Amino acid sequence: MRRVKFRLIEPRLDPRPIRLAVPGWAGEPHPRADGSHEQPWHCTPFSEMAKYGVEILYPYESELRVSTRDGRYVFMGDFGPPPDDGRSWPPFRPFGEGFYTFQLMLDLKPEQGFATRIDPHPRFFTDPTDTTPLAVPALIRNWWPMIYFMVFKAPPEGGTHVFRPGEPMAQFSFVPEEPDFVLEPMTEDEAAERELHSRRIYESRSTLGADSQWLSTTNTVFDATYRRLHGALRGGAAKDPDEGKED
Repeated sequence: MRRVKFRLIEPRLDPRPIRLAVPGWAGEPHPRADGSHEQPWHCTPFSEMAKYGVEILYPYESELRVSTRDGRYVFMGDFGPPPDDGRSWPPFRPFGEGFYTFQLMLDLKPEQGFATRIDPHPRFFTDPTDTTPLAVPALIRNWWPMIYFMVFKAPPEGGTHVFRPGEPMAQFSFVPEEPDFVLEPMTEDEAAERELHSRRIYESRSTLGADSQWLSTTNTVFDATYRRLHGALRGGAAKDPDEGKED
């Protein structure tokens, strides 16, 4: 198991493994059954991505609303007097054209050869209100020892981003510092093997997912083929990989 060490200036920024919030940004607790509406957590690839890495929660007690009006940013929130530790205050400010920054007060140090990758929190992609802050992707290398600041894309004209106490605002994952791979076409044998594998899965769907097929409110057919294969390859053939999660 690899270790990631962290240094906090703002203790309420304590990073944690990402938790699927159901009910919440990951959807409602609707069962996988006929007549249910499909939910983000029903999708195993999305759930796997959403739980990969750690999340950072908005640490302040005052809600912040960031809006764009007549091409200018408006920051609405009462942060009170500045702390006595010398940090920038208030912690948000405009940054160039179309962006704003947040003084994160956090330092993460993955093991040698790894870097910290910043991405939007997965709840951004499930938010029908378009108010979730949009963290700009970044790669922070292992050798960078300074306290981070984060960049967010500003909302469009008339739009608003909302930072609420305790809500996640970014996803951090840890990846190799260098993309050490090359792209090359498969050989004929490799392509044939993949195609055979694909056909076997397709022909087995009626068996693998027969007892779990259901029809959503949008007349979309779902079954457990992906989840069964995923569970089997992780050593738990009989177990639903989404089972027992925080949802």
